[in-house]
Amino acid sequence: MSENNTATVRLTISCADRPGIVAAVSGFLQQRGFNIVHSDQHSTDPEGGAFFMRNEFLLPSRDESLFERVKEEFQAEVADPFGMSWNMHPAWKRRKTAILVSKLDHALMELLWRFRRGELETDITMVVSNHEDLRQSVESFGVPFHHVPVGKRLRAKVAAEDIILDHMKGQADLVVLARYMQILTPEFVSHYPGRIINIHHSFLPAFVGADPYRRAFERGVKLVGATAHYVTEELDQGPIIEQDVIRVNHNHTVEDLKRHGADIERHVLARAVRWHLEDRVIVHGNKTIVFKR
Repeated sequence: MSENNTATVRLTISCADRPGIVAAVSGFLQQRGFNIVHSDQHSTDPEGGAFFMRNEFLLPSRDESLFERVKEEFQAEVADPFGMSWNMHPAWKRRKTAILVSKLDHALMELLWRFRRGELETDITMVVSNHEDLRQSVESFGVPFHHVPVGKRLRAKVAAEDIILDHMKGQADLVVLARYMQILTPEFVSHYPGRIINIHHSFLPAFVGADPYRRAFERGVKLVGATAHYVTEELDQGPIIEQDVIRVNHNHTVEDLKRHGADIERHVLARAVRWHLEDRVIVHGNKTIVFKR
């Protein structure tokens, strides 16, 4: 966000497609003297489809009362008549992010590095892990580290999740699973609907379970990749935000595959997190509309 855009507001919209949506939104902003500095839109079908829009516009200042008044007026004058689902977020308000991780550090360290460089519009408030291994690495970034062991029985898992939720209370607008090797309960997921992002390798569902890279190597896979998605109650079936792959061949060992996989995972997760924080992702059913630059 540049110095000239310190009062930027992001508006995302989804609704049934019909004539007049763009005119209504732009007219609402123009009447108040708000300059639109960026706009994207997409329609699944101009006749009876769904319409999606993302706008960035400038307020004259970071006046909170003005921002709240604009939201109220937009609801009454534009959103209600068009039956819109919408969100308006002031870009100057940084969201808080909590990261959950186990022992593998590649995805975590990518996020912490980008956070320190100012490439993610967020404050990473904590890292929570079911192991102590990464404490020193995390604390070297000045980020609080919480060790919360997770037992194998459901009662122990729920107890651990209660502790994690208590840590995150008021401190997490977004939860990122940076190779957190635990399955979250539906109760935990329900606290952050559409606000938990997970990363996993691209071998699902072909190679589920332990040591997928070895089994993929034994099958002679030609592509290694990663998928970042929102977490839902159905394991690894949430709306996909970003994916990427790299080609491999017979010369690559199992360790080569793991190394390439880790590299893809960290970049895919970082992109997904950044796009979420920049309000570039709109969930539509079990799919996403991602407005990229």
